[in-house]
Amino acid sequence: MARLVTLKADKSLWDESHYKTHHQASTFNSYLKQYYPLNVLPFKHTQHNLKFKVTCRVRDKEIENLVEAQKKVNRFRAIEELDQKEGLVKTLEDEFGEGKGDKSVRFEWNWPPLKNIPQRYKLIGTTSLAFVICNMDKVNLSVAIIPMSHQFGWNSSTAGLVQSSFFWGYALSQLPGGWLAKIFGGRKVLEVGVLAWSLATALVPFLAGYMPGLVASRILVGMGEGVSPSAATDLIARSIPLEERSRAVSFVFGGLSFGSVMGLLLAPPLIQSYGWESVFIIFGFLGIAWFLAFQFVKDDEPSAGGASTSGHLFFSEKNSWIGSLEELEGSLKDVPWKAFFKSKAVWAMIYAHFCGSWGHYTCLSWLPTYFSEELSLNLTEAAWVSVLPPLASIFVTSIAAQLADYLITKGVDTTRVRKTCQAISFLSPASCMILSSLDLGLPPWEVVTILTGGLALSSFALSGLYCTHQDISPEYASILLGITNTVGAVPGIVGVALTGYLLDSTHSWSLSLFAPSIFFYLTGTVVWLTFASSKPQTFSKRD
Repeated sequence: MARLVTLKADKSLWDESHYKTHHQASTFNSYLKQYYPLNVLPFKHTQHNLKFKVTCRVRDKEIENLVEAQKKVNRFRAIEELDQKEGLVKTLEDEFGEGKGDKSVRFEWNWPPLKNIPQRYKLIGTTSLAFVICNMDKVNLSVAIIPMSHQFGWNSSTAGLVQSSFFWGYALSQLPGGWLAKIFGGRKVLEVGVLAWSLATALVPFLAGYMPGLVASRILVGMGEGVSPSAATDLIARSIPLEERSRAVSFVFGGLSFGSVMGLLLAPPLIQSYGWESVFIIFGFLGIAWFLAFQFVKDDEPSAGGASTSGHLFFSEKNSWIGSLEELEGSLKDVPWKAFFKSKAVWAMIYAHFCGSWGHYTCLSWLPTYFSEELSLNLTEAAWVSVLPPLASIFVTSIAAQLADYLITKGVDTTRVRKTCQAISFLSPASCMILSSLDLGLPPWEVVTILTGGLALSSFALSGLYCTHQDISPEYASILLGITNTVGAVPGIVGVALTGYLLDSTHSWSLSLFAPSIFFYLTGTVVWLTFASSKPQTFSKRD
């Protein structure tokens, strides 16, 4: 027969005299003293009250069941550090009614509210905010380039040079960013990247009249933003279990779409009211403010972030910066580069990233012009229509992430989920571009709707390709993304310029803008479905 034990604590310490027992109390006391002495429980030196209850089971001749009570008591260890720092209030409520059977009680902790939010969610939230600022600083120049060109007398070639300089920095920083994230941890690399691109953005108004300085500042913006995807990938791989990964990746990288929307909506009124300089100064200081606020967000405990029902083993982050050039060089040599390029799954990720980026960057650069010239929309209408694809992507991303994580939780093979999501992200825009290329006599707004839907569905890639780096190797996820993103940056340099060249040569939007994207979407689908895999792989230099 089970009997209830009543516990009580005062504001200063626990004392054996405060125990009242009806039966089996001495057994419970001796058990606690043996396994968890009362003088080390985290309830000393408090000044206020906090209610909680402890569930335990005491049965005659079944003392071994008290191990369950010990496990529950161990959960209170995590409160000790918070108690010392915050002076939180703790008190035992000694209301245990006497009766038969098991007595179930709950732990109550309602203040402060933010303490109930897992630390990994705070990290993911602030990382997503960094990506919002990232794309705000990326698209601000596409709006400000018009008044800047008028002020400084730039022709189209000069304006194109200024805009393309971003992609040079972006491409060159991918592999170094992945390597540095592997060594120092994604958090530190992300901090430095945000600070670097924000300072460079804020300096644009002061360097605009000096072309080498302006180009250098945009290259620095590209480098700062270039290390951020690898840093975020490393942070997610270290902190987020498999069954939450699709939502984490989608939430973080979905910040890019939201940043594009915010940048395109805020830049025009700011320029009209305060001049084009205001866009760079305000957006730059937003990044600096983020950097300062991020210092107050703590890292998650490895045990919290590493726990995964899938059985993945996560590694702990480096605790300190490597102090010598020799160690840095050694860490670079330890990366199993040959093993990476012997993997069919890695090559599938590389080609898929290239194909997806071709469609994304060419449409991002040329769709406003297409809307204006081909569909005869005025500049204001074209600007607003350009917001629709990233705005719709935010909605699609949330659905795709929930669906992917749900399927994995229900036991669907991870590789199958990633292949399905990526196939949707390729075939949807390809189909919509084919419809837009055909002369079906559709009115302009129907063409806009079709293209918006196709480009929005391409966001399924965040639950496909962009999760696969962490799936196959959490340890080298940042470096793998650095490799694929380096190749993925090439369309920003080559594809955008090639589209303009083909447009001048053929005077056909179907051949210059849509046909190459359709080709890469379709071939990318075939390669991905054939060779992609999310099975964990152990890369080593012996492979």
